[in-house]
Amino acid sequence: MRHPVVDREECIGCGQCEQICPEAFELGEDGLAQVINKEPGAELEARIDEAIEDCPTAAISWED
Repeated sequence: MRHPVVDREECIGCGQCEQICPEAFELGEDGLAQVINKEPGAELEARIDEAIEDCPTAAISWED
């Protein structure tokens, strides 16, 4: 099963992913995005795809 991952070295903490899909992402105490739902259901896939597309630094991707 694939799951979203955030490359924290690329993340700038803009919060776009959290705004698009707060069920899967949040900004951590360090101000960078982190995945909070490692097994999102099919109902979140489209919104996670949108977060991946909208990330200004391409820090989010799917991993198998």
